[in-house]
This record gives sequence, C-alpha cells and structure tokens, in this order.
Amino acid sequence: MSSPSKGWMVVERKEDTGSPLAMTEEAAHNHHVVTKCLDPEGTKAYLHLADGSPPLEARSFGADTSVSGEVVFNTGMVGYPEALTDPSYRGQILVLTYPLVGNYGVPDQSIIDGHGLPKYFESNGIHIAGLVVSSYSWEHSHWAAQQSLAKWLSDNGIPGLYGVDTRALTKKIREFGALLGRIEVNPRADLPQSMPTDKFEDPNKRNLVAEVSTKTVQIYGKGNTPSIVAYDCGMKFNIIRYFVETHKVQLTVVPFDYNLEANPENIEWQGLFLSNGPGDPAMCPDTVKSIQYALSLDPPRPIFGICLGNQLLSLAAGAKTYKLKYGNRGMNQPCIDLRTGRCYITPQNHGFAVDSDSLPPMWKPLFMNANDLSNEGIIHTNKPFFSVQFHPEASGGPTDTAFLFQKFVGHVRSIPQPIVLQDGLAYKRKIYKRVLLVGSGGLSIGQAGEFDYSGSQCIKALKEEGIEVVLINPNIATVQTGQEKDDYSQGADRVYFLPIQPSIVMDVIRKENPDGIIVSMGGQTALNVGVELWKTGQLQKEGVEVLGTQIDVIEATEDREIFSEKLKEINETIALSYSATNIDEALDIAKNKIGYPVLVRAAFALGGLGSGFAANDDEMRALAAKAFACSNQIIIDQDLRGWKELEYEVVRDSSDNCITVCNMENFDPLGVHTGDSIVVAPSQTLTNREYFMLRKTALKVVRHLGIVGECNIQYALNPVSEKYCIIEVNARLSRSSALASKATGYPLAYVATKLSLGRDLVTLRNSVTRTTTACFEPSLDYCVLKMPRWDLKKFSRVSKNLGSSMLSVGEVMAIGRTFEEVMQKACRMVNPSLDGLEGRDSGLIVDEDEVSLEDQLKTPTDTRLFAVQAALEDGWSVDKVYELTKIDKWFLSKLKNIATMRHACREKSLDELVSKNPFDRLRTLKMAGFSDRQIARYCNAPDGAMGESRVRTLRKAYGVVPVVKQIDTLAAEFPAQTNYLYMTYSGDSDDIPESAYTTHLAPLGGDLSSEAGAPRSPSVVAFEQRKPVAAHTIEDAKERGVMVLGCGAYCIGSSVEFDWCAVSAARQLRRDGFKSIIVNYNPETVSTD
Repeated sequence: MSSPSKGWMVVERKEDTGSPLAMTEEAAHNHHVVTKCLDPEGTKAYLHLADGSPPLEARSFGADTSVSGEVVFNTGMVGYPEALTDPSYRGQILVLTYPLVGNYGVPDQSIIDGHGLPKYFESNGIHIAGLVVSSYSWEHSHWAAQQSLAKWLSDNGIPGLYGVDTRALTKKIREFGALLGRIEVNPRADLPQSMPTDKFEDPNKRNLVAEVSTKTVQIYGKGNTPSIVAYDCGMKFNIIRYFVETHKVQLTVVPFDYNLEANPENIEWQGLFLSNGPGDPAMCPDTVKSIQYALSLDPPRPIFGICLGNQLLSLAAGAKTYKLKYGNRGMNQPCIDLRTGRCYITPQNHGFAVDSDSLPPMWKPLFMNANDLSNEGIIHTNKPFFSVQFHPEASGGPTDTAFLFQKFVGHVRSIPQPIVLQDGLAYKRKIYKRVLLVGSGGLSIGQAGEFDYSGSQCIKALKEEGIEVVLINPNIATVQTGQEKDDYSQGADRVYFLPIQPSIVMDVIRKENPDGIIVSMGGQTALNVGVELWKTGQLQKEGVEVLGTQIDVIEATEDREIFSEKLKEINETIALSYSATNIDEALDIAKNKIGYPVLVRAAFALGGLGSGFAANDDEMRALAAKAFACSNQIIIDQDLRGWKELEYEVVRDSSDNCITVCNMENFDPLGVHTGDSIVVAPSQTLTNREYFMLRKTALKVVRHLGIVGECNIQYALNPVSEKYCIIEVNARLSRSSALASKATGYPLAYVATKLSLGRDLVTLRNSVTRTTTACFEPSLDYCVLKMPRWDLKKFSRVSKNLGSSMLSVGEVMAIGRTFEEVMQKACRMVNPSLDGLEGRDSGLIVDEDEVSLEDQLKTPTDTRLFAVQAALEDGWSVDKVYELTKIDKWFLSKLKNIATMRHACREKSLDELVSKNPFDRLRTLKMAGFSDRQIARYCNAPDGAMGESRVRTLRKAYGVVPVVKQIDTLAAEFPAQTNYLYMTYSGDSDDIPESAYTTHLAPLGGDLSSEAGAPRSPSVVAFEQRKPVAAHTIEDAKERGVMVLGCGAYCIGSSVEFDWCAVSAARQLRRDGFKSIIVNYNPETVSTD
C-alpha cells in the first residue's frame, strides 16, 4: 500500500525531452531520488484485527513500535492534535475517516496559556495507542505549525499507519462493533496471518481513568468565586479554560478517587463538576461513592457532568450503563434537547452509554441522540443535578452547547435559571395550497444550470407537501419547465414562459392568486424581482407571503451599509466597505476612507458583474462608470487580495436549529471570483480552531439576521494569523449551493423549501441514510474539487485575466481520496484533450517570448494553473511559486508531487518502471490521478491507444484496479441507501456489489497473443474474447439497465438543454422499468441529483 503524498525533493533538469539521460554519478543520484517518490515511504506494517480477518497491510509514518488497543473511528474532518491528546482515547487505536491527514502539521507544544497549560492541546501528551489514516501528507503548511504529525508521533513513541482503506475499516467496525486490534510495525517474516488472541490487549479491562487522572490537587483561577471542585477523570484542558476564563470561577481539580466526604484537603466548594474520561465507568467506584455523598447533601449543591461524568452521575443515582456497539466519536453528533425539541451538533468520544429505562424516580433523560436514539444526558426533576454525554466545551468540534456551562455556574451562583420550553411553532404551521416559484430566466455567467437544479428540487419538495406549484420561467431548456407529471417526475402544475419582470410576475399573481411566493431559488434575477415587489407593497396588497427568508433580511445582506451595521451589533468584522451613488462619492471613499487599491462592484448584481480593482483615481472613475451601468449603487471594498477565501453553506429553520452543511476553500487567494477559482471541499488548510471559529461566526450571523432556509457566508482569512473578515452573505440559494449539495449529498434546495413551509430540521429525514435526521452536518471521507471552465478563446480581443468579475461558463466536480487525484481528474474533465495536470505538455502555456513564466504566475488567468505546473516541473521551489501566486504552500506541494512523479516516469521505460515494486509504483501513480495514457507517454510506450492499453494491461495484471465508493454524508458511520458513487484507486473494496451480468460474455476466438513478456490479466483475456450478446428476456434487460452519458461541463453551445435530455432519458427508462446509470461530472445539473 502506498500514498501519493510522498516527501519530495526538487531535481533541476537541463532539458526535459522525455528521452533517457546519460547516467552520470550526479544523474544517477537524482534518478534514485526521483524514483523514490514512487516507492512506499515508511516501514512496512500491519493492522491485525481480533475478528480473525486477514491483516491490513500499511506503511508506518510514526514510531516503529508495535501496540495493541481497541480500534475505534472518528468522523471529524479537522482536529487531529486535539483528538490525539484527548485522554478519553486512552488505549485506543484511532482510525480517522477523513482521508487527508497531516495537512497543517502540529503546533508548538511550548506555547503556554495563562493557566500554564499548552495552548493548542487537550493534555500534556498523546493518549492514543496508535493512529490509522488513509493518506498521510508528508508536507504540511500552516503559520502555527512547529513540526510534522509524523515527527510528533515518533517523538512520543506512537505508531501511525497510512495506506489503509479507512472507509472499509469503518464499515467493518460499524457492522461488527468495536474490535481489538494490534499494530505490528516491521513484522517478522514468520508472523502468522491470524494473530493469536493473547496478543490482543483490551484496554477497557484496565483502569484507564487512574492512568490519566491528576495525582495531586491543583487550583486554577485562585481567588475567583464561586469555588467548584472538578473530578479529573481525564479532563480536557479546554474545560479548565472555559470555567476560569469565560465564567471566572475558582476551579479545584482533584484526582478521580478523591474522598469528597472526608475532604482531606479541606476544600471549600459550592459546586461539583464531573469530567470526561476513558473506559468503563464501572472502574471508578470511589468516584461514584463521592458523587453519592454530594447527592445526599441538604441543601443540595449543583452537580454537572460531561461524557464519562454523565455515566458516573447515572451510576451514583442508581441507573445502569452499557457498552455501545462502536461508540459515538466525532464532531457532528446531533442531540435533541428534550425540553425544547431543539437539536444541537455536538462533539463526542465515548464507548459507553446510560440506559435511560433504568433511571430511578425523579431523574429524567435530558438529551437524546437524534440518530441512534441513545441517551445523551440526564437531569433531576427538582434539584440542580444534570449531565450530558457530549462535550459542550468541544476542542475539537463545535461549541453550540457551551450554554450548559453557563447554566451550571448560574446554579452555583444561585442565579435563577430561565424556564426552557418548546416554541410551539410546530403547532402553528401554516398550510399553503398554491405557491408561485420564480425561476432564473435565461442562462448567463454566474446564473446557469445550478438554478434549474435548485428550482427542480423546490418543485419536488412542494409537491410532496401536496401544494399546487405555479412556475414562471422563460427558459425552455430547463428541466423544471418540463410538463411530465407522474410518479417519476413531479413537475409544476402550470408553467408560464414569461419574462422575469415585476409587472409580469404581478400579472401571474393576479391570475393564479397564490398563497406564497418563493424568490430564493432563481438566483439574483428572482431575488431582485421579489425585493422590488415587496418594497412597492404589491405583494402585501395581494396577500402573497414570501416564503423562507424575508425581504428585509435579504435587503440587509444586499445593502452594504445595512449589512455592516448588522454585523457591528454582534461585534463581527467586515472588511472596510462603503456604498456610493455617484462617481464623486466613490472617489472620496476610495481616496480618503479606505485608501487605494480598492475593489469596486455593483450592488444587487450577480457574478461580480461590473466589478474590478482600482489602484488610482483614473481606474476608479472607469470602474465606477462601468458598475453604475449595472446598478444605481456601487460598493467600494478594502482590497484583501492574497488572503484565503472560504465559505460555509448554512441552513436554519424557524425553530432556530442551525447547521453548516459544507465548508469550502478556494485554491486561489482572494482577488479571484469564487466562480473562477478552483474550490476544494472540505477546506484543506484550516486547523480545528480556525474551522470552528468561522463556523461559530456563521451561525451567529445567520441567527442574528433571521435567515430561514439556506444561505452562504464568505470569509477572507489572513494566511498568517486567525484574523478574518466577513465578505458577504447570500441570503438565498447561491451558485455554490449546487456544488455543496453534490459534494456532500445533502439536498440543500429540497431542505430549504421544506423549511420555508415551516418544517423543522429535526423531523426531516436524511434522504441518503433515510434513517437519520436532516439536522446534522455531513462528514466527508473523500475530497471534492471544483474546476471552472472558460470559453474565452471563442472571442477575440477579450482579456483572459481573472479578477472579481466572473468569466467562467461552466464547472466540473472531481471526487477522490487524495488531492492529487481530484486535481488531475478535474483537468481531464474540464478539457478532454488533456491527459491530466501538465505544464508545457498541456499546450496551454503562453509563449514565454511574449509573457515570461514569472509574469504568467503573477497574474491570475484561465491558464495560470498550467503555468504553475510548468514552473514546478522546471524545478522552481514551492516557496518561489508561493511568493508569486500566494497560493497556499500545501496546495503547491501537492502539485509538486505530481511534477516529481512525472519526472520519475520520464526517467524510465515502462519495463524499468515495473521492474521493482510494480504494484506499489503503479498504484501510487493511479492514486495520484495519473491516467494510463499519461504513464504510457511518460515511459515512452507506443503512441496512442496501444501504449495506453499496455499500461492498463500491466496494472490490472498486478492487481491495480479502482474501487467504487459511496457518498453517504456520514463517512460510513451509518448504512446508506444511496446511488451516489465515485471511483478511486485509494481503497481495497467496493461499497456496492459487482454486477451479476459480467458473465454475459461469449468467446470471440482469434489470436490472443500480446507483446512478449507482458503479463495479461484474466479480465483482459475476457475482454478480448467477448462478443455482444442479447439479453435473454426483457426482464433481464431491465435489470441490467441502461447507461446515460451526461453533457459534462457547460460551455457555449452545450448547456442545460443537454441536461434536460439526460434527465428525460433517465425518467423514461424508469417509466419503462429499466434501471438507469448516469455518468456526469457537472455539479450544476439535475441529472446528478
């Protein structure tokens, strides 16, 4: 097993002709260095499981030591330093489901906070027994990183394995329960395939709490009041920070077995806190005894527990606990507050739970897991005792339930706590009979097929509620305007092919008399019409209700000054920004209030229309005139080019349940419109602190504005600090929403429509698993990359420079388990003439006699990516390319990996390439996204299909074949009923069974000889021997199904009309009883829904 993310070394080349070079001593050394990138790095290792299954082969990137432990998984996408130092993981072999690990390194352990605790960690050391990941990033990039994850593990004697199919392993744990495992690094040759049972050690039989608890009494926040005693059963440091910094209490931390009744240290206390910790709560009888003493006091003193503390309080009260099948671990567990019905996203790490049915009288469940319905908290009905199973203080994870600390400290301070009740909105939900949906009209840059997708989802959701749908949209090429009305395609009841203009929309309203109108699914066109009709009072006069986010909220997000004032109310930061209504005012703002350079853009415009950067008065006048041609108001913003650009897709219902569905990071720094930038989901270079800092802000802003439905918030993040600015909020389904929906499997438009009708997230079901709630945040165990497509070459004298105004006409979405893989896939998708990501071989580099390579890197254009790759192929350092482009070094290091592997292949013939470690080398190349054609060309194999076929034959003979994986929203934690699939070489097993119809092959006969010495796989032989055969019966043909090829990326001349064709074909096949398989990589389409 191998990973494409190898440590790399720059190799200078004199002339890259593709022919073998003379092997001087220096060249031989370089040859060895380059070739090494294709061979596995790290010591050979195995993960043995106690179920007797064959061991999982891997490579070590940590300490070369062998360990035993309980194998568990965590579905978090960030936060590995926090997880590894969480004492609750004591003795466990931790499997991280997100495949790319190590991206941002490890922060400096010597940085201490004001309490003498390491600032970025949850304890003083690593507590896991071992770490298992799919792909380890040998290069890391972050301003706060002090060392790599590999070095940190090695220094602490902790083994780390990479090259494991972690999704398959997670499914095994899900199905069979938590397993004992053993990591064997550099195993003996005589080691048996099946590890003897006595080699597995169950950490739950040890008193893990005793191992991690403090041995002495420690006081934090000395002199503060009140005084709280905290039982340290493995307490995370962030709990101490919460109590002392946020709530200003004196926290006395005592060992887990401290006798509270005897109180040998004479501690004065007014409240008792029970911390998190590892293992079985039954191992802590002394702790339970002290809790029972505290429960018996009169008057009662407040008690609050979390995680293990919830189980200990339950045992002290007389309830029972039990071991969960595989535990709840991760950062996105949805928990329902049984007092209010509200659902919160919580971080968890526990393998035991409380049996709610065993609670004695006067005790009630407080929280319940919305997915598996297990107990998540208990409360006494008339005394200040309560506990929760999750981590309100998080780290890593969200802090949505941190208010529980405030509730506990309030009890301790004898502050009356407010009564918490349900809002009753579920009983007041209005019933709508007829709704008008406003479409987006004709396609344009920044407003294309993605709004056909959102409108189609909206219609589907409305029809499920029994609502009559009236659609106004003049675009005849869209799926949503189709007139099919059956079980397979619930279209609108009536469609008006009329212009999206205020007066015409009002004519339709007067004719149809709808109860409500939806303007959030038709892009900026529909939104502008809705705003005008509301401001003029015409909708109110006709009694038509705007569903979802209200118009005044939309105006607050679209008007820069109102938006800025709204953010100031909650102490949030926006980049310096002012609006102007004339050129003189704009000049004054740019020169005297902000300072050049500035960003100029039109208000209420889509795709950055009429925008650009001005560096002086002359440029300001020209841009302002252009922007005023699009709008009567323009916005002048502070120039933040070079900062990271990120966005979060947020969903909120009328009961204030609020979640972030997807976060995305731009490959290009701020200054290039998001629509023209490569975008990666989830973010790759954010730490846990940064990720959840921006998430917390997103929820705060959305709640303050009062958005109901879906929206997105965009940020600028300083690349060398945690400083950030909010760029904007789109209070509607945006162009990014389709990408976020397809990237996560979460149907944003569908859910937003349901919420606009008054439904809540908790009662809606996850449409992928069909068993879990829609009030959750997806966990991805793959990487998604969106790449734009431009058609600028079809126009003469058009600038190819990219800026704040969107120019792309389409986009593709690549899915895989390494960054190199999705980058190369996307290049082939966006331009079928490309074999992958290449520099000069792409034919897209501007003649360097006209524009130097350095200048091509400095200026963002539609071909800069290939110029960057050319520079890396030429041996330019990552640092030098970063200084010219400001593209994050982590992204550049991955492009450097591609360049280094390319060079390694060009140094060898195909036979030489597979002469050593053929499986590892070929799989490394395939995991990095290299196509067979690329490999053949680099290795001087025969041109065309013959060389490509030879590479394919070789790799299949060596067992290098792709696997099919599902997008299931929850990283395999729950079974998924999904047909949403992708293919990757980073895995060992398929998520779906192989078709039974591969046997429908008949011998063709003929000479089956191939090149001398070339191994031939059974599938190659079968392929050469086959001939077409007819299905035996029509039922057989229906079961086999029909493949429908989609249109790919939109471009001029091939757009949404071909998506309509694909959707219509699939629907007709379903009507006729045929299975259909759609192949498409365009996230804007209905066909990929």
